[in-house]
Amino acid sequence: MVVRGNSASGKSSVAQGLRDHYGRGIAIVGQDVIRRNVLREHDTARGANIALLGTIARAALDAGFHVVLEGILYADRYGHMITSLVRDHRGVSRCYYLDVPLEATLVRHASKADAAYLAQVTDDHLTSWYRELDLLPGGLESVIPADSTLRDT
Repeated sequence: MVVRGNSASGKSSVAQGLRDHYGRGIAIVGQDVIRRNVLREHDTARGANIALLGTIARAALDAGFHVVLEGILYADRYGHMITSLVRDHRGVSRCYYLDVPLEATLVRHASKADAAYLAQVTDDHLTSWYRELDLLPGGLESVIPADSTLRDT
């Protein structure tokens, strides 16, 4: 499963909610964890995190885990990796895009409890990163509207 969307659109919450509901056997492959924490690299078109995310997802699938790949995952940068994963996966694959307006992402971001993160990531950052309906080509994704609750999503 792939869960994409803008910053503060609820991607990590959806991934964690799936794990909480399903239990063991779900590998959450988070773009932020790999890109920012493991590699400490900026999000660029040729970033090392793109291939590493794909490698981790494939390894988890091969080990029998269900995988939730989650992140902003811009279509122009990550699209090839994502479509390759979906194409190569032997099981069922689903891709979702959380469509949340910029104004709502700013409100959600401001409500985060991590003061250090809030000091580092400002509204200006969120605004500059925001891409409206940054969908993968070919109708691969189902769009989840902003008014969908976490439980419904």
